[in-house]
Amino acid sequence: MSNEETEKGHHRIDYPAFEETPKYKELRKRQRGFVIPVLIAAMAWYFLYVVLAVFASNWMATPVFGVINIGLIFGLLQFVTTFGITMWYVNFANKRLDPLASELRQELEAKQKAGVA
Repeated sequence: MSNEETEKGHHRIDYPAFEETPKYKELRKRQRGFVIPVLIAAMAWYFLYVVLAVFASNWMATPVFGVINIGLIFGLLQFVTTFGITMWYVNFANKRLDPLASELRQELEAKQKAGVA
């Protein structure tokens, strides 16, 4: 970074050191604590759908309502699951991640203004 950039109020921040702070680690822990279990569950649900389509195709072809069969219902439920997980994550992020992320952002901005690395 040039002296000209430093004079304009732009200071280099040590991001690797910032990633070691307790608040940042807490943010990552919260995010991973939600994402990893939900990802595993969603992938298991998807692979169940695929495995049933391959190995239980006769059962998946069982009519439920006229031409609507179990396979079609399971396929549509994949979309419902995706939208549900998305809404759940947005709610979780708004309540548990965003407030902490805002605090961290404010700390970084304050350090940048103060010229603390």
